[in-house]
Amino acid sequence: MKKIYALLLALLLTIAATAQTLKVTEGNVTYLFPAAQAGEMTFTDGTTLTIMNKAFTLSNVNMTIDNTAVTDNSVAVVYSGTTATVTIAGNVAQYVDADINGAHVNLTQSSLVDDVVGEITYNLSGASTDGEFYLSGSYKATVELNGLTLANVTPYQSGAAVHIQNGKRIKVKVVTGTTNTLVDAANGSQKGALYIKGHAEFAQKGTLNVTGNVKHGIKTGEYFSMKNATIHVTKAVGDGINCGQFFQMASGTIHISGTGDDGIQCDIDDTETYPNGTGETTDHEEEDSGNIYLEGGTINVSVTADAVKCIKSEGDMRISGTTIVASTSGSGVWDSDKVKTKAASCLSADGNMTISGGTLTLTSTGAGGKGINVDGNFTATGGTTTINTSGNAVVASSTGVLSVVTTSNQLDRYDSDYKSSPKGIKVDGAITISDDAVINVTTTGAGGEGIESKTRIDITGGQTTIVAADDAINASYNDDTKSMTNAGDFTITGGYLYACSTGNDGIDANGNVYIKGGLVYAVGSGGAEKSIDANTEEQKKLYIQGGTIIAVGDLENGASISGGTCKYTTSWTGNSWYALYNGSTLEAAFYTPTKSSSGGGGGGGFPGGGSSNMKLIVYTSSTPTLKSGCTISDGTEYFGGKAKIGATVSGGSNVSLSNYSSGGGRW
Repeated sequence: MKKIYALLLALLLTIAATAQTLKVTEGNVTYLFPAAQAGEMTFTDGTTLTIMNKAFTLSNVNMTIDNTAVTDNSVAVVYSGTTATVTIAGNVAQYVDADINGAHVNLTQSSLVDDVVGEITYNLSGASTDGEFYLSGSYKATVELNGLTLANVTPYQSGAAVHIQNGKRIKVKVVTGTTNTLVDAANGSQKGALYIKGHAEFAQKGTLNVTGNVKHGIKTGEYFSMKNATIHVTKAVGDGINCGQFFQMASGTIHISGTGDDGIQCDIDDTETYPNGTGETTDHEEEDSGNIYLEGGTINVSVTADAVKCIKSEGDMRISGTTIVASTSGSGVWDSDKVKTKAASCLSADGNMTISGGTLTLTSTGAGGKGINVDGNFTATGGTTTINTSGNAVVASSTGVLSVVTTSNQLDRYDSDYKSSPKGIKVDGAITISDDAVINVTTTGAGGEGIESKTRIDITGGQTTIVAADDAINASYNDDTKSMTNAGDFTITGGYLYACSTGNDGIDANGNVYIKGGLVYAVGSGGAEKSIDANTEEQKKLYIQGGTIIAVGDLENGASISGGTCKYTTSWTGNSWYALYNGSTLEAAFYTPTKSSSGGGGGGGFPGGGSSNMKLIVYTSSTPTLKSGCTISDGTEYFGGKAKIGATVSGGSNVSLSNYSSGGGRW
């Protein structure tokens, strides 16, 4: 015993005199004690040595001295095949307990860790084909993914590859320049390959690849925020990324594919199960809950399952700067719980949606699929949003058996709950388009409406271009919104709107249509389908009070026209440039659609109903004049090149215009 004590004394005197580091190794765990911090070390009963409040049984440890540099508040975990080693800085040795089983690492962070002790950083590196990292505690932490490749096959604490049980803020540093890969166990019950019970903040410029074999790729119990990192979720049985509270992205890149459910979903509330088996519901009613904020960076999501969403918020969604490329290909399904059909959509919000910036490219090819689906209000003030849907409508029988329809008129006999039509933008609340918003929508499948609100539509600015198989843009109402003030009304006071339907109305409203300003170019499919249609069956009306209007097709009967001059011509040429003058001022140059002499309206002509029934109607604040067959150069393009403002006009011939009378029946 005296010999052991003498050796320890000599060792401790050496570390004190040389300012070196004492390394205490116990199994696969090494503790690093700098001389400057070690202080008084207590030797008890000849068996126990206590250093910086960490007690060691001498028979279980190996001690050496070297020049190893020590970073306070740091823990390093290195994986190597079937094993893992853990190195803990001496100043937090008393606060971190390690349990290692092969390459399965379970660390317990003491509840005594607080603002005085400071945040501990866990650096994970190396590779294992059967390992995990499990951390529990009650204080915030930083986890560094520093070139980590970790697959969990035989769960020890959790089936996740990385599982952070701390219910606080966890900063996840995807170390710049590194590639990290996480794969969870296929036989576990985990919520994600990477699971964080608390708030997760992703940072730095490394790459993280994730495969979720049981449920989600990445799951956080509370908010998820992202800067700079690149995340690839290549497979998830559930969502690619699922979080509670809110999702926020300022920069970085997210790629998601191969999911069985949504690409990104943010839930309002989340119920967590803690290690002791008790359940606890996190109440976010007073917090920023269920919302998604997309402020920068790039998101690319492709989902293929039926009726799923690329990005889904149970609260609001606000997009101000992100580049989004999203696509869905799954079909609609029958929801027996809600007794209605539902379909896939690229962006979906149970609350409101606002787009003030960013570039969005949204594509839906499945039956009933939508570009944007909003239960609340939709507001666009900026950004460029391009939407293409090509699927047909899907309908259900009274027993919930689904079938796909190929023509729009097949939909009329189905109740709204028993059908799901493809739409570019579908909104239950009000739609407002203003300022610098650019929206381009194309739908080609049966029942494919371009933009629809079930409350009302207000356009005060921006540039909106729609080519749709059904109504190009429709202000409607349902049982929930019919009693609202101005339900089903469509008001245009500014901006640029091109609304072209190949099988129905260009502009349609279940209420009144008010045009007070802006440039409006509306194309109906002919026959009974109008360029601009108000709900005269319920004593609603089209009110033209300002702006510049180009209408290919009939206007709604009994329109009220004031403050300007409305003229029309029945003689016009398809695929030709026209120049419209407001007095002597060139108001706009515009390109006419392809003419069709086939069939009645609604049959898919462009426009249909025969050329003899088509009217080119122009309205300006002064006496309009019109030239056809012009050569147009220069100018600013609108509506995908279908119109130009400030153009140079040469050639062409004058078109004879007649006074438009809004009374009487349809022409």
